[in-house]
Amino acid sequence: MTIRTFTISRRGLILGGAALGFAANLPRAALAQEPLKMAGVYTVPVEQQWVSRIHIAAEALKAAGTVDYTYTENVANTDYPRVMREYCEAGVKLIVGEIFGAEQEAREVAAEYPDVAFLLGSSFPPDAAANPNLAVFDNYIQDAAYLSGIVAGGMTKGNIGMVGGFPIPEVNRLMNAFMAGVREVKADAKFQVSFIGSWFDPPKAKETAFAMIDGGADLMYAERFGVSDAAKERGVLAIGNVIDTQGDYPETVVTSALWHFEPTLNAAVAAIQGGTFKADNYGTYSFMNAGGCSLAPLGTFEGKVAAEVMAKVAEKEAAIKDGSFTVAIDDNEPKSS
Repeated sequence: MTIRTFTISRRGLILGGAALGFAANLPRAALAQEPLKMAGVYTVPVEQQWVSRIHIAAEALKAAGTVDYTYTENVANTDYPRVMREYCEAGVKLIVGEIFGAEQEAREVAAEYPDVAFLLGSSFPPDAAANPNLAVFDNYIQDAAYLSGIVAGGMTKGNIGMVGGFPIPEVNRLMNAFMAGVREVKADAKFQVSFIGSWFDPPKAKETAFAMIDGGADLMYAERFGVSDAAKERGVLAIGNVIDTQGDYPETVVTSALWHFEPTLNAAVAAIQGGTFKADNYGTYSFMNAGGCSLAPLGTFEGKVAAEVMAKVAEKEAAIKDGSFTVAIDDNEPKSS
């Protein structure tokens, strides 16, 4: 196993800069504790959208002196339990990662190390009886995805391509929320939906997007890396997911539904430090009213989205935050129309 620590590099400038900014907002109580030994176990590179959010939040706590953070990336699902065990044996007290492809094995490891806290991305609920030390989370950013759909509805002629990784709940719910947002503005919109069977295969995502654009899509929902590249090359628009990529595609990406992992991780670390960490579902920390997600600024598209569309975005965002409107969580696999 290669245990990685954060170093200054191009990757560091991209991922670490945001972490330093978040560190400034940490509570003073968190700074007074001895650093908690924490490890990230990731099946993809830390640049990948979903994992990058976890990594940035961890780096913020590391910069604040709250955690002593190391990580291993590109871990195969079959190797995931071994890496977890090695970190546990090395004295790590909090392991964070994603176990969608290694659910049973990861939970077995957690049962072997009751003194270690596990905060793991999972499609399944926590099980206090079997794993009282394992809490789950997910990117419940359907609020932001819905708002990005409203923007998309105002920018499309009515044919939208959607490329996802796998048709699992954490992908499905964001696609469905996005589609619901689109229909707020363009009720008769049509969708082309496809899944590439990978979390990180930009070439395949790009080719899938090309096929959709050839099929008439004038706007792409970029759930995976590679989609915005295709959109840029073909001169169509895109909506991002989890991270803001407009800087790389200033004439292509209109906005993005952003995930902020800081509320989730900060709550878990506080619980560990307070001796109250338990099997729980941390998914609600990704909701907009918890600060777990937001709609990216329009940036280069400021003034290019119709005023009435942005007024609807503002109205719905306010309603989401005050609790008067709830975006439906629909985990069913979305279908082409």
